[in-house]
Amino acid sequence: MAFRPTLTLRWKLSAAIAVVSALVVVALSLVVHNAARVSMINSARDVQDERIQSALRIYETNGRLVFYATLNDPALPPELKDYAAKGQRATFVQQTSSGLVVWAETPAGNGKVLSLKTGFTDRYSVLVDLDQTLVLGSVAVVLGGTAIGVLVGGRMSRRLRKAATAARKVADGDTQVRVREAIGGRGRDETDELARAVDAMADALQLRLEAERRVTADIAHELRTPVTGLVTAAELLPPGRPSELVRDRVHALRTLVEDVLEVARLDGAAEQADLQEVVLAEFVSRRVPVLAPGATVTVAEDAVVQTDPRRLERILGNLLANAARHGGGPIDVLVDGSFLRVRDHGPGFPPDLLREGPSRFRTGSTDRAGAGHGLGLTIATGQARVLGARLTFRNAPLSDGGGAVAQLLLPR
Repeated sequence: MAFRPTLTLRWKLSAAIAVVSALVVVALSLVVHNAARVSMINSARDVQDERIQSALRIYETNGRLVFYATLNDPALPPELKDYAAKGQRATFVQQTSSGLVVWAETPAGNGKVLSLKTGFTDRYSVLVDLDQTLVLGSVAVVLGGTAIGVLVGGRMSRRLRKAATAARKVADGDTQVRVREAIGGRGRDETDELARAVDAMADALQLRLEAERRVTADIAHELRTPVTGLVTAAELLPPGRPSELVRDRVHALRTLVEDVLEVARLDGAAEQADLQEVVLAEFVSRRVPVLAPGATVTVAEDAVVQTDPRRLERILGNLLANAARHGGGPIDVLVDGSFLRVRDHGPGFPPDLLREGPSRFRTGSTDRAGAGHGLGLTIATGQARVLGARLTFRNAPLSDGGGAVAQLLLPR
């Protein structure tokens, strides 16, 4: 795939200002050039008209020709000959191969026509100087407009980038970030209005999520008392298969209520980790045989990490339970420094989990379906967030035996 460079707002705005500036200065330069040219030509014609009148008075007084005047010039343009035939004085601008020539004629009596002509070269040099000045001024205007566009566009682009960064933090769950504070400034422009709208939306979503979390926690909390009563009552049932089924369902219900309460607490973002120094390899080696008796533990490198042992055990237990319940084949646990990996050899994680992350009450695809409520990986992800760890999910390649792989990177 070919690389397509991204044209930022700064350069789009600068390019637009440069194009508009160029069009404006070109139009103004053409207007000024044409106006100056017409004014100079009209001035030259007025001068020629005054000169031909003076030349006529002198000729009529003493018969001398002045100002290089000519009688019955054969090169006189036909337009002026027509005016002379009507007995009218006139001027005319003729375009020749060497440039413009300004003519003037007047009848001199006895059928004679007195005329004179002057090249426009001296006036044209002034026009050339004017054109050079206009070109230099146009370039300066375009460069100045582009520089202003870069400055204005850069400021706007920086504000929008800060707003985008703050919005991503809000999307990642940082409820303390406000876009308007992130972009700074006190101006009431469109960027400020956008920031206010995003902040208002984030506040509204936060209130809704908090209300939903509170309702969920209240429901789960209210269910604890009757569920505890059910557990006690189930234990008093006489031995038998029906009693075993009731006890199994009651214990499953109790586990569900406790998991929902834990998810609600994690969603509240008020959980704090009780950090301690933990030798990771020893910790994992002791707990894996209890949590998943059939799993094997491999230690590539040991490390001491700062973590909460209770929360780490919860994460490890949920990952092993998920592998045992939905995976297949042997379960391998690898400790490599502060890196912990749990892998099974089943069909792997479903694509939607790899794409979107763990979702509540989603137990996987049909070939990974089974017991459970779909909260294990959600709780593991929440506990990892509290620990400041990173929990990721992927599938091993089929050439390597396939299977689901959960990877936990703990801070040292």
